Amino acid sequence: MRILPGAELTFPLQSCLLITQKNLEQRVHNIIIAEEASKANIITSCLQHSSVPNAAHLGISEIYVKKNAMLNFTMIHQWSENTLVRPRSAAEIDDGGIFVSNYVCMRPVRDVQMYPIAYCKGANSRVSFNSILYGHKNSQMDIGSKAVLRGKSSKAEMISRAIAREGSKMIIRGMIEGDSSECKGHLECRGLLMDDESLLQSIPELIAKKKGVEITHEAAVGKISEKEITYLMTRKLSREQAVSLIIRGFMDVGILGLPAALNSEIKSIIDASTEGA
Repeated sequence: MRILPGAELTFPLQSCLLITQKNLEQRVHNIIIAEEASKANIITSCLQHSSVPNAAHLGISEIYVKKNAMLNFTMIHQWSENTLVRPRSAAEIDDGGIFVSNYVCMRPVRDVQMYPIAYCKGANSRVSFNSILYGHKNSQMDIGSKAVLRGKSSKAEMISRAIAREGSKMIIRGMIEGDSSECKGHLECRGLLMDDESLLQSIPELIAKKKGVEITHEAAVGKISEKEITYLMTRKLSREQAVSLIIRGFMDVGILGLPAALNSEIKSIIDASTEGA
């Protein structure tokens, strides 16, 4: 996929990968080029037909963001309880380029492991990795991202929201490497652990290689406040409705940096997935 120089796309580009064959190993190789001064939003959906119990998805993505280009790439996964998922992605960002990578996984999946990396090699280049994750019964999720800041005044931001329940195992990783004396980065992970059978682990890493690097992180794993539940129940909600409402609020789509219309659509997907949680 190539966005031509100077092109500004009002509506998002969309792609879809669908698995319809049992025991299929789906292999894809994506190349995306955002040419100089272009602006675009891409939404890609990867899903599995309800009649397919077992499958695997193996994907490679190369992304190039040229000078002063802006690319927002949102990936929504809807797999099944017996799917193995292994995406591998890397991005290269030139002077003044902006790359936003969003990952949303709200449906059951057996095992997913991903660790995309972005190289901010240009001056004033920026990258943002955002994840909204919902761990279902016995799901294994190892999700992370890495940013290497090499350009002058380059910046990185990583934000994750994760909920682990029903015996799911979730590892949330993040690494920011500062190779330029004027670079900045921030990593944030917030998680909710819903029961004693699940596991939620946050692994932030900061690496500074030059004097003057400014990179920070914060991580928090906790539970839903009983005070919040009680308050909502005084507003005539059942306990289940109160918990569901809190979860939907926690999965804040505002972190994805999408236009208002797309924000609304993604929010509807999340609301549907957490209904009755």
